Amino acid sequence: MNTSIQQHSAGRASRRWLAAVAVAGSLAVLAGCAHKSASSSVYSYGQAQREQIVRLGTVEAVRQVVIQNERTGGAGALAGGALGGVAGSSIGGGRGQVLAAIGGGLLGAMAGDAVEHRMGKSSALEITVRLDNGETRVIAQEDDVALSPGQRVRVISGGGPTRVVPM
Repeated sequence: MNTSIQQHSAGRASRRWLAAVAVAGSLAVLAGCAHKSASSSVYSYGQAQREQIVRLGTVEAVRQVVIQNERTGGAGALAGGALGGVAGSSIGGGRGQVLAAIGGGLLGAMAGDAVEHRMGKSSALEITVRLDNGETRVIAQEDDVALSPGQRVRVISGGGPTRVVPM
């Protein structure tokens, strides 16, 4: 009888630990949700109120591209692993339950990383601009401003990213 109570308490303690890991993983995901932007219309706080250089030019070509984060932050894998481990731990009992929790954690981590990787992509334009001084520049930015060949634009740079905006 005493052994049965100890096993039941140990099972409850391990479930509490797994639930705590799941909560911590969820919080890590929320903390890691930095919203990066490659928009010509978005300035970070550090870029505001800084002098920038403006050059005039004409769009020569526009091509659809994808901007992708260089690497994932790991929050998706952490959260997926925690949730997969919790889900797997509810399957079976004894050693089978431990193996299910480990397997669920591994599968959850792989799925969470894949989701984070897909979320790190955004539709963008690669814009080739012939500046009025004869130089050619290529700038990639989010696809949030309509630009087309022959259009006059301002190329804004200095103290941060270079932006192409219509005149």
